[in-house]
Amino acid sequence: MKILHTSDWHLGRAFHRVNMLGAQAEFIGHLVTTVREHAVDAVVVSGDVYDRAVPPLAAVELFDDALHRLADLGVPTVMISGNHDSARRLGVGAGLIGRAGIHLRTEPAACGTPVVLSDSHGDVAFYGLPYLEPALVKDEFGVRKAGHEAVLAAAMDRVRADLATRAPGTRSVVLAHAFVTGGEASDSERDITVGGVAAVPAGVFDGVDYAALGHLHGSQTITERVRYSGSPLPYSFSETDHRKSMWLVDLDAEGAVTAERVDCPVPRSLARIRGTLEELLADPRLVPQEDAWIEATLTDPVRPAEPMARLCERFPHTLSLVFDPERAPDDPDVSYARRLAGRSDQEIAEDFVAHVRGAGPDEREQAVLRDALDAVRADEAVREVAR
Repeated sequence: MKILHTSDWHLGRAFHRVNMLGAQAEFIGHLVTTVREHAVDAVVVSGDVYDRAVPPLAAVELFDDALHRLADLGVPTVMISGNHDSARRLGVGAGLIGRAGIHLRTEPAACGTPVVLSDSHGDVAFYGLPYLEPALVKDEFGVRKAGHEAVLAAAMDRVRADLATRAPGTRSVVLAHAFVTGGEASDSERDITVGGVAAVPAGVFDGVDYAALGHLHGSQTITERVRYSGSPLPYSFSETDHRKSMWLVDLDAEGAVTAERVDCPVPRSLARIRGTLEELLADPRLVPQEDAWIEATLTDPVRPAEPMARLCERFPHTLSLVFDPERAPDDPDVSYARRLAGRSDQEIAEDFVAHVRGAGPDEREQAVLRDALDAVRADEAVREVAR
């Protein structure tokens, strides 16, 4: 069975101030063409269809167009909700839409009930595990303490239990939206840390033939059977070196996996440039970047006049301007943001405690801070669901 694996469309999202709906529409057209030209048997979309719980109307219209075009192909599609989606909104009409061959899986309770498709070698069971916010689903899965690994492991137990009831030789595919150990993150993914932990081990997916992952925006192979497709378009300058693509996965009669990447159309290349303003305006080595979307980091010790206007004369698609004056590490003017770069919320909170009272928190106090941060994230997740 030939499966096209994609995820993280983020319909409705902009790239800095650039509206990406046109590029997203071009991707949908590319997806449909790929399905047709490669004789794809099934499409899987592993979450974050939309960029937010209440997407703009234009994004909803584009999604509606995508559903119609996929249904017209007569090729089954399985989709799950991600942490950016409203599972309830995305799942509206799932029963009716399913009759057209578009299978929306947004309910955690149904993760052990697969979409069963067949080819000349027998059945393939597709299990949809929507994004599982631990604080919201721990009771459903009977886990005592909310955590990503615990709820995902419980969901996979249901998958394996159902698979054990299937005919011998039934192959299996799991769609999941999670941060799996070994994956490389970018700046454009929303933090899903709980209890100081965001990642789950790849071994949680043992027992299935292929795990089609979503959440991380870079295409990645965790193992031969566990892969991220990545987002089809860039959504932050941390993705400058990404090759945007989908996985074309071939699942043979025995469940062995072979996969190749199908590149996605990208509207414009990304580039990060760094130096003083005068250096950037004069450097001949930057000619290839003149038509790219630019993030420019200026290292001038004193902020120059009208830097954006002057940069845009040479680099008309400059979207982000960062000031990072080159100073000695002990210079008191080193920015607060620079000192916090790369530190987690937990580390920042612990540093604040140490700064205020002269000693850092002990283990009990660290746990209190961790629980407080988790409670804030859980509250945000509940509010997203309620919108």
